[in-house]
Amino acid sequence: MHERNETPLERADRNFGELLQELRVTQTGVQFLFAFLLTLAFTPRFPSLDTTQRATYVTTLLLTVIAAALFTAPAAVHRMLFQLGAKRQIVRVSSRLAACGMGALVLALSGSVLLVVDVTVGRAGGIAAGAGTFCVCAGLWGVMPWLMRRELLRRDD
Repeated sequence: MHERNETPLERADRNFGELLQELRVTQTGVQFLFAFLLTLAFTPRFPSLDTTQRATYVTTLLLTVIAAALFTAPAAVHRMLFQLGAKRQIVRVSSRLAACGMGALVLALSGSVLLVVDVTVGRAGGIAAGAGTFCVCAGLWGVMPWLMRRELLRRDD
């Protein structure tokens, strides 16, 4: 690993700043998704959704709420532990919260695509589009970084 000339506290401060930048990007997407989902229930076509579509809608809405809660939790953790010398713990916990938020978000995005394509094209198309969305997000957010990390660690050894 390539070390920087910084103290552990400076590293924690930098890591927290980088994490907050990442959370700003993801939180905006979650807010748009949540707003979209909230408005769906008040559209004229919503009452015509079948039981599966309604279950997909409610599940996706709740996953979006969970993602939003996980992505905003680091701010609450930081606020509650502010000036207690816990920055390294804040960074560690916040990073885990963000990772869990990404997991909830991939499911929420997949469910949203499943619902919209199901309503517009049909169930089989919805399932295929939702599964495709899941695979793309899981690949870009999970598999690709894992492969990059593995390669970097192997190169540093």
